[in-house]
Amino acid sequence: MSVTFKASKINDNVYWVGAIDWELDDFHGYSVRGSTYNAFLILAEKITLIDTVKVSHKDQMLARIASVIEPQKIDYIISNHSEMDHTGSLPELIHIIKPEKVFASSAGVNNIAAHFHGIDAIEPVSEGKKLSLGNKNLSFLETKMLHWPDSMVAYLEEDGILFSNDIFGMHWASSERYVDQIDPGVRDYEAAKYFANIFMPYANLAGKFLEKLNRQNWDIKMIAPDHGPIWRSDLNRIFEYYRSWSEPKLTRKALVVYDTMWGSTGFMADAIAEGLKSGGAEPKVMPIANAHRSDIATEILDSGALMIGSSTLNGQILPRLGDLLTYLRGLKPRHPLAAAFGSYGWAPKAVMQINEAFDELRLEKISDGVEAKFVPTSEDLNNCHSLGLAMAAKLAERIGI
Repeated sequence: MSVTFKASKINDNVYWVGAIDWELDDFHGYSVRGSTYNAFLILAEKITLIDTVKVSHKDQMLARIASVIEPQKIDYIISNHSEMDHTGSLPELIHIIKPEKVFASSAGVNNIAAHFHGIDAIEPVSEGKKLSLGNKNLSFLETKMLHWPDSMVAYLEEDGILFSNDIFGMHWASSERYVDQIDPGVRDYEAAKYFANIFMPYANLAGKFLEKLNRQNWDIKMIAPDHGPIWRSDLNRIFEYYRSWSEPKLTRKALVVYDTMWGSTGFMADAIAEGLKSGGAEPKVMPIANAHRSDIATEILDSGALMIGSSTLNGQILPRLGDLLTYLRGLKPRHPLAAAFGSYGWAPKAVMQINEAFDELRLEKISDGVEAKFVPTSEDLNNCHSLGLAMAAKLAERIGI
């Protein structure tokens, strides 16, 4: 067993024994700067492993465990979520460790069996169940659809540690184990990006989870997610972030996203941004040529308006915007006001198709949009400026400024 990888001591009884993935740059369409696959070893009378790691990083995790104890001394394994970045190494670990018991939620039992055919000895734990580790106790809460049907969290009562699975995490690779060790700007952006790209479709459930968590009256001293650094201080910050993201409110920020062939739609975006600014809104212009879909989703999280523009190509919106709208259909943003714009040569289709996407997303459109043939005229650009002004006025009206 390698002596290169060491466990990180969280407290006298708990160790981080996960893995760092410096190479990961995409997670289901979400651009990331690496990630960590966090697993935690509890040195109770019944030695317990909370979650495992992606199969490619199994040896790294086993080496970290071995730096504390022989892996075969683990009695219990808890699987809080069946997705492969958490369970990929589970079958091999069961073979190597031969734990006394493996636990998951009822849905987790079924999903693990469907992932790894032949694993059928996993015991279900139910909502509110308490599992004795001898001298310590774990309690469980199901967190269905945050972000899978089988997701749950575990709470180590005597130590006040919430093993929160995907909730409160971030995809970001770092050798630092704690949130308070990283730059606050990185903390805030990566936490927001994670929520936007993982939990936005289930934002209302995130709010309900916070209410359910509060009803437990648990004395939470530390939050240990399965991705990213551990929260050991300022816990209310991440609770408040999730509360605000789960109940998004209109802001003066207006996101202008576009793609262009020969610059015409770009000219229109510039005029719209000027109108927004003149009307008191806060435009953020993101040409999709240098903005990733997941960064755009992150900006939507606290935007009051989403304005999308495209040229028409072969009767369709440009491919990169088609990609973005497909992605947003999955994320289902509900709060921003919307407007479309774009240029065309002989088939004015792009604005119509963007409006259809807005309708599918159930976003409120403030107009039918603005179109320009080939190169926008002064009148077209004035119409774009007016669209920006109209959006700024509608935002001010809704916000109550």
